[in-house]
Amino acid sequence: MSLRLAQRVQRIRPSPTVSITALAGRLREDGKDIIGLSAGEPDFQTPAHVREAACDAIHAGETKYTAVDGTRSLKAAIREKFRRDNDLEFEYDEIIVSSGGKQACYNACQALLESGDEVVIPTPCWVSYPDMVRLTNAEPVSVQTTAESGFRMTPGQLRHAITERTRALIVNSPSNPTGAVYSRADWLALGEVLRQHPNIVVITDDIYEHIYWGRDPFCSFLTACPDLRDRVLTVNGVSKCYAMTGWRLGYAAGPVDLIKAMTTLQSQSTTNASSVSQAAARAALNGSQGFVTDSCRAFKERHDFVLERLNSIPGFVCRPADGAFYAFPAIGDAIEHIGVADDTAFCEQLLERRGVALVPGTAFGAPAHLRLSFAADIDTLGRAIDRIGEFVAA
Repeated sequence: MSLRLAQRVQRIRPSPTVSITALAGRLREDGKDIIGLSAGEPDFQTPAHVREAACDAIHAGETKYTAVDGTRSLKAAIREKFRRDNDLEFEYDEIIVSSGGKQACYNACQALLESGDEVVIPTPCWVSYPDMVRLTNAEPVSVQTTAESGFRMTPGQLRHAITERTRALIVNSPSNPTGAVYSRADWLALGEVLRQHPNIVVITDDIYEHIYWGRDPFCSFLTACPDLRDRVLTVNGVSKCYAMTGWRLGYAAGPVDLIKAMTTLQSQSTTNASSVSQAAARAALNGSQGFVTDSCRAFKERHDFVLERLNSIPGFVCRPADGAFYAFPAIGDAIEHIGVADDTAFCEQLLERRGVALVPGTAFGAPAHLRLSFAADIDTLGRAIDRIGEFVAA
C-alpha cells in the first residue's frame, strides 16, 4: 500500500545542493577521491573565542529552554550589530532568533503568504526561496537577470513583474549563487517602484553581508529606504561570516506584527534556537571582528584565483563577483563542445569521471551555468579546476 502524502510536499523537491553534497560524501566514503565544491560552507574553523563562549555556557548550565524568540542578551548583541553595521535601530520585540537564517525566511513566508499570492524573486536565486513560497501554496515569480545587468534586477523588471496578487519580494545581496550585490543607488531605484505598491513586503537576506569586497560600502535595503520600514524584514545570521554553519543560528528584524507571527509559528515548530548556539552567537557579534576581516580577505584572494582559472577553460565565461564565495560561470559553449545534454549532465559526469562536485545552474533557475563554491583552500581549488579543464579537454 502506498502512503498518501500531502500535496504541498509534492510541489517541492529536495535541495539540490544538499543532495549533491550528500552524494559526494557517499562517494568519498566508498574510497573515491572527491573534491566537494558544492556546499556553501566556509572551510575555516569557528573563531576560538566563540567556541570558548559555547563551552563556558555549557559549564554555566545555559542548556535549558530560552524564550522562543531568543535570549535578551543575544537580542542586545543583534541590536548593536544593526547599529554598528547598518545604521539601523530595532527594539527587542522587533527581533527574532531562529535556527538559521533559513528558518527565519521560512517563518516569514508562512506568516505572510496565502494561496494565490505571488512573490517576486530575482533569478538566479538560492534554491530554497521558490520552494519556501510553494509550501504556502503561493507562487514564486522569477525575474530573470543576466550577466550584462550584473545579475541584478532592474526597476523596470520589478515593475513589470508586479501584479495585484504580488505579496512579497525576496532579495539576497550579496547573492547566492552569483555574488551580485545591490548598491544604495540600486535599492533607491527599486524603492521608488515599491512605494507605488504599499501591500508588498520586502524580505532582504543579508547573510553574506560581511563577505563583500565591492567598491562602495555595503548597504542593506532598509538602510537605503528607511521610509519603508513598516514592511521590510531584514534576515541575517552567523553561519557564513563567522564559519558557524553547523551552529544553526540566524535572526531577523522587522515590523512587530510580523515578528510576533513568526514567533508564534516558531513556538509550534522548533521553539527556541539552541541555547548554546545563542551564547556562541552573542560572543561572535560582541567580540573582535578580526576573523571576519581576515576571512573576507581570503575569500577575495580565492575569488581572483578562481575567476582567472575558470576563464582559461574553453567554453567557460565567468564574470567577477562582489561578494559571497561562489563563482557562477556560463558553460553553454562547453556543454555543446562536450556533447552532454545540459548543465545537470555536465555536473553528473564531472563528478563521476573526475571526482569534482559542483551544482548545476538549473538548480538556481539559470540553465547552462554551474556554481562552484570557493570556500576551500587555494591548493584544493587549483586541483579541482585542473580536473574540470581536463574533463572539458577530454
